[in-house]
Formats: sequence, C-alpha cells, structure tokens
Amino acid sequence: MNQPHQATLLVELLTEELPPKALARLGDAFAEGIAERLAARDLVEGELSFERYATPRRLAVTIRNVRAVAPEKHVREKVLPVSVALDKDGQPTAPLAKKLAALGFPDFSVNDLERAQDGKAEAFFLRYAAPGATLAEGLQSALDETLAKLPIPKVMTYQRPDGTNVQFVRPVHRLTVLHNDQIVPVTAFGIDADDTTRGHRFLSEGFVQIQHADAYAETLLHKGRVVANFADRKETIRTHLLAQADGDQVVMPEALLDEVTSLVEWPVVYACRFEDEFLQVPQECLILTMQTNQKYFALTDANGKLRSRFLIVSNIETATPGDIVEGNERVVRPRLADAKFFFEQDKKKPLAERVPLLANVVYHNKLGSALQRVERVEALAGAIAALIGADVAHAKRAARLAKADLITDMVGEFPELQGTMGTYYARHDGEPEDVALACSEHYQPRFSGDALPATATGTVVALADKLETLVGIWGIGLQPTGEKDPFALRRHALGVLRILVEKQLPVDFVELLRTAYAQFAAVPNVADSTQAIYEFSMDRLRGLLRERGYAPGEIDAVLALNPTRLDDIVARLDAVRQFATLAEAASLAAANKRISNILKKSEGVTNGSVQVALLSEAAERALHAQLEQVAPHVQAQLATRDYTGALTALAALREPVDTFFNDVMVNAEDPALRANRLALLGALHQQMNCVADISRLAA
Repeated sequence: MNQPHQATLLVELLTEELPPKALARLGDAFAEGIAERLAARDLVEGELSFERYATPRRLAVTIRNVRAVAPEKHVREKVLPVSVALDKDGQPTAPLAKKLAALGFPDFSVNDLERAQDGKAEAFFLRYAAPGATLAEGLQSALDETLAKLPIPKVMTYQRPDGTNVQFVRPVHRLTVLHNDQIVPVTAFGIDADDTTRGHRFLSEGFVQIQHADAYAETLLHKGRVVANFADRKETIRTHLLAQADGDQVVMPEALLDEVTSLVEWPVVYACRFEDEFLQVPQECLILTMQTNQKYFALTDANGKLRSRFLIVSNIETATPGDIVEGNERVVRPRLADAKFFFEQDKKKPLAERVPLLANVVYHNKLGSALQRVERVEALAGAIAALIGADVAHAKRAARLAKADLITDMVGEFPELQGTMGTYYARHDGEPEDVALACSEHYQPRFSGDALPATATGTVVALADKLETLVGIWGIGLQPTGEKDPFALRRHALGVLRILVEKQLPVDFVELLRTAYAQFAAVPNVADSTQAIYEFSMDRLRGLLRERGYAPGEIDAVLALNPTRLDDIVARLDAVRQFATLAEAASLAAANKRISNILKKSEGVTNGSVQVALLSEAAERALHAQLEQVAPHVQAQLATRDYTGALTALAALREPVDTFFNDVMVNAEDPALRANRLALLGALHQQMNCVADISRLAA
C-alpha cells in the first residue's frame, strides 16, 4: 500500500509491569510529549488530536493527521552586515564567502542575497526553502526527548540481551510504531520498531500484530484481551463494581480506583466475604486495611454500615472463579484479624492513661514534647471555651485526650485513623459524647471543602490545636516560604478562618493569637508573631472570600479596615455589594477617596471636634446638619449589625458632600477654619467607613 501524506500514527512501548501509582501520570506525559513535539516539528496537520493509552505493561499514543514529511520552510537568515560583507570598493569579501559556505550555499553571489536595514545598519539576508523533516527523523527526536523527560518516580537499571545497561522505569520489551499501516524505522532502548505487540499475559495467545494504527485499541481489545485506554478501563471497573454491589453502596475513592485500574489490563469483578465477627471492629479500620493492603472495595448498606461482603478486581476472567475468590478471602482474613487484635488490645488501656506517655514523643526540638504541646492546647481550649460560652471542663478534657490515640497500636499501624480511633476509645472509656467526638473533630477541616466540627467542644479544640501550631511553628521561624509549607500552616490558618467566619464566633482573632502566644511563656525563643500571622491570615481570607464569589473590590473595602472580628465579615460584604447598586454609591466612593487623601496629608489636625460657630459657608453648614441627622441612624443600624441599613443611610449624604467640595475650600488660609473643616471631614470619614472603606469601590 502506498504511504499517504497524512495518517494516524501509533507509538507503543511495551514494558514489564509499571508502578501503579505513577501509571496515569506516565501515560499522560508519554502521549502529550510525543504529540506536542511532533506538532512543534510541523509533522501534524491541522489541530493536534491524539488518544492516550496506559496499562500495567504499556504506554501508547495514537495521533491523528500525522504527516510523512513536514512541509518546506521558507527561511530568512541574516548573513553579515554590509560593512563586513563588502570591501570599500563594493566587492564581496572573504568573510562573506566563508559565511555562505558555512551555511551550505557556497555558490551564492551577492546578487542572490537580500540587502535590507537591520537596526541602524544594513545587512545581507539569505532566503531559501529548507526541506521539512521526515516522520522518521522527527519522531526519533520526539521519542528520545519524551522518554528522557518522563516523570519517573525511581529509575531502574537493567541489562539488555546484548549486555548493554539501560535505565528506565521498568525493562522495555518491544516498540510498536505504525504510520497508517507502515512501520516507522525508529528505535528506543536498543529496540527497533515493528508492528507487533503482546496481549494479556494470561488471556491472549501472546503476540498480537497491529495491522493499522487506527485499529490499535480494537485489535488489543479483541485479540489481546486488553482494555488499553486508562479512562475506559477505569469506567469499566466502576460499572462492574456497581453491578456486583447487589444494591449495596460501594466504597470506592478515586485514588483506589486509579490504582486498581493501573494493576489490571482486563478487569473482572468478583464478590467475596469475610466472617461477621470482624464487624465488631470499627469499620474504618476494616475498610482501610482492605483498601490499603489488598486494594479491595468495601460494601456498606444504605445507612453506611459495613457489610461482610467485599469486591475484588481481578486481571483474570474465568467461568469458575472459586479459587480466585477463596484465595482473596484467605488473604484478607489475617489482615482483619490483626485489626481486631489491635482494637482489643488498645481498649485495655484508657486514653487518659496514655496521655503521660506523650512526654516520650518529641513534638519539635524547639517546642518540647507532645505532652507539653497537649498542655498548651488544653489551656488554650479552656480560654476559648470561656469566650464562646462552651463547656470549659469538656473542652479541656477533650484537648487533653485528643492526641492520646497517636500511641495506640491501631494508629501505629494506620496513621490515617488518628482522631477516628480516639473517638472510639473515648466512647469505650465512658467519656462524654462531645469529648469523644472532639477527638476526631479537632482535626477538621482537614482539607479544602472539608466539614467543620459539629460540636461546640470539637470547635473549641480544633481552634486551639490549629492556633497553637500556627503561633508555635511561626514563632520559631518556620513560617511558609514560597511553595514550601512543611507544617501546613496555610491549611491551619484556613481552618481557623473558616471556623470563625462560617460559625460566626464572636471572638477577636488577634486576641486569640495573643492568648495562644501566652501559652509559650515557658518556651524560650518563641517570638511574638501575632501581626505577621494576622497579615498572613488576611491574605488567605482574601482567597477564601474570592472562592465564595465576592469581587476583589468588595473584599478590599471590608478588609481595609483590618477587622479582628470575623463573625460579621460576610454580612459586611453583602452590605457593600448592596451599597454598590445604589445610584449614590459611585459619587460617595469617589468623595470618600478624596477625603481619605486629604486626611492623610493633614494627619494630626483632624482630632478635634467640629466647632459649629466656625462653619462659615452654607455648604459646610448643610453637610454638618445632614451628618448630625444621619450619624445616629447609622450607629443604630450598626448596633443591630444591620450593615446594609447603615450603608444605605449614607446615601443621604451624597448631595451635601458634592456641594461641599464644589463650594468650600478645605485648606483655608485661616488655620482655625482649616482645622474645623478637616474635623468635619474626619467625622464624615468615620461614618462613611463604619462598615467598610467604601473608597475602595471608586473606579
């Protein structure tokens, strides 16, 4: 068959089993790298379109509309400045002849060159048509560059049959490269490309010939028993899991689905069971051991209660799966037995008796032991509970017990269960329910979008825990820098902000930071970083509020006042948004901006009260009278936290403010008049910025 000018290109690298947690990323990088590098060499016609494939044993890509040869390129290349290329008599120089020979055009004369301006001087330019690269040339370069830049987690060195050492993520066995139905002569890792790959290790007959690049996926599916597309294989697994659930709910986190998808080429789901006696163990333990150690999918009923059935994804399809099912049930049993043993052993020692053992755990060498940290959090929790009206005794008790599960056998085996196991053990010990719940709730929110603590006790301990970390770690100079944040201080700050804002807690954020810092009185070298942490947190708050849909100008207006009470931030933002829709808003915002600039230049002159007798101009008397009328109404609205009403009341000031600036000279020559007018503007400024700095809304 004649090779077409453009057709689909297939590139497949067949390997030993690739690391499952890296497979999806490797597949994407392999496909995108080759496709984009071919496009950059003008070997793809039209818009770049490609399909990526990744299985445990292969990385592949099919790219549409790939050219056999790239088009000619019209090149304009500078040769030499005219002053160098020609001598004083206008004759070609030796450097010109040498340069043309180096460029591959020794027979060109001066008349063949373009003479044009190049900056301030003239130069000779060479115009020629350069032949385009062949697909074999371009693909070899693209393949080499892509393989060299793959995100390989750990490189493996292995020996080829010819004795040469090769480095790659796993040993490579074959390279399949087809353009339409023609083999493209490229190589990788000492292997020449051909048109043959291997199918499923057990379900196929082995070698599979690919007749055509467009037939790659279909050929592997039907002859090789391989679902080559990662996304298709993942959705096949998801569909089969739901079908086998038989009405139950499947616990299938995306990370587990991705990992299992990376372990099989022909996914088949089978149902297995374990003994009901294991259901006495907290289900989080059983689910985690099944997911982490065996890559199994747990089942729950409609209420979320764990079933004794679970699902496995096998790489083998058989009409008699008894041995597969029995083998997996036999493998999971010791894991569940270990979890049961850990749980029973841990219950023998109450959490309260474990707390002193935290003295043997180093929290940070500059901040002391985990027990010393617990004592700081305990004291801080008591102080916060008193501020928000929570149960002080319960808050302190919860703070004392919250970290005790870190030294249990179960959490030692599964660190992900810290907090969760604390709740189970606290309940077993007979602790109050809110104290037990706080053992897990105090970690919330763990990530963006996570739920906040539901109980008052959990809320208090969560705040105390996060504030202690922020103030302590920052205080010893380990604040976030650039992308580095090893102690997750950004996450801790966001957690504190979300709790204060969303739960509308009536506490002063700066006072909380100061109270937290006071707990480090006995710890040397912890600096007071209250102001730095406040500014850092306000930057985080800006991002949080933008995610909620507020405009930058609205956020700036509210945060410009440097608020320390965050419980009414949302109400103030909503009021600013409503105020901005008023007809008077733009004029008042511009006036407020002007007032702010005037007062900045006259700092210290505006402290006095307005002397009515010195109001000589009609416009300033009218403004003063209107301000006297509006101010009590504004303050009354503020007292009831009706911020929209307070800002709306300011609309009545628009006309007298505009008239004042039209008719009155603020910087009068008479010092007494000037001071009185500045005092009037100061009083006006105070009322206008009682909710937010509305000058930030000015265009």
